[in-house]
Amino acid sequence: MDLRKVSDQDKLQLCRRYFVIGFAFLPFLWFVNFVWFFKYAFYVKHFEGQKKMRYYLTGSLIGFLVWFIGLTVWISVYQKNRASWGATGDMISFLIPLGEP
Repeated sequence: MDLRKVSDQDKLQLCRRYFVIGFAFLPFLWFVNFVWFFKYAFYVKHFEGQKKMRYYLTGSLIGFLVWFIGLTVWISVYQKNRASWGATGDMISFLIPLGEP
């Protein structure tokens, strides 16, 4: 889709839609939303609804960062401590690595 051919109101509506759908555990969509609409929210001349678009993009960035940091911390903790958690670590694992920890 070429966003240069889309009206400002349609851009705002699409930005809002991506923001709302991102709450369905789709943090990657928040990242795409931020990257895709950043220029239109912060660098082009002012249009009606630009303030709302900035709100949606700020929320998308914050939501993405919270998910990214949380997931990174969880993966790090799990990878470091899985073997010491014994059976519990194995029960919450999808693939159990072979060998000694």
